[in-house]
Amino acid sequence: MKPLKIADSASIVLGLQDEIRRSDESRYDHRLHGVLLVAQGMTCPEVATLLGDSRRSVEYWVHRFETRGLAGLQEGARPGRPGRLSDTQLKLVSAALRLPPRDAGLTANLWDGRLLAEYLRRQHGIGLGVRQCQRLFRQLGFRLRKPRPLIAHADLQQQAAVKKTPPAGRRARR
Repeated sequence: MKPLKIADSASIVLGLQDEIRRSDESRYDHRLHGVLLVAQGMTCPEVATLLGDSRRSVEYWVHRFETRGLAGLQEGARPGRPGRLSDTQLKLVSAALRLPPRDAGLTANLWDGRLLAEYLRRQHGIGLGVRQCQRLFRQLGFRLRKPRPLIAHADLQQQAAVKKTPPAGRRARR
């Protein structure tokens, strides 16, 4: 019998590995399979190559299984720095961003990272960098709107003369 082949297997493997990493349950199942293969006699480097993980990861799984059993393979708390804003503060910030900055006592027309950093410092006593404030916009579901520059004291008739649109009543050449 002819062996089955999957077309474009390199990209399929990457997609399947992303899918495994997407949920806690699938990562748990993936670790179970790794430990099962080691229990059946494969070495950690062989299992790592087969599953697409590092040798050290498989060794960690086996060690945690040996010391804690199945509970050692389940997803634990991931380390990371806790957020600077509480859930209540995030809701207040989200509500403030839906209003013009002037309503928050700031002298600007549109929110940006620098303005949000200043608002957080004044209202909540929290110092966040501009880049982190830009990430906060995305986290809260906002997108960047860049203002169009408006030259002060510009003559509108001179601007119209420079534009590439034909005057009213004339057709554009084709």
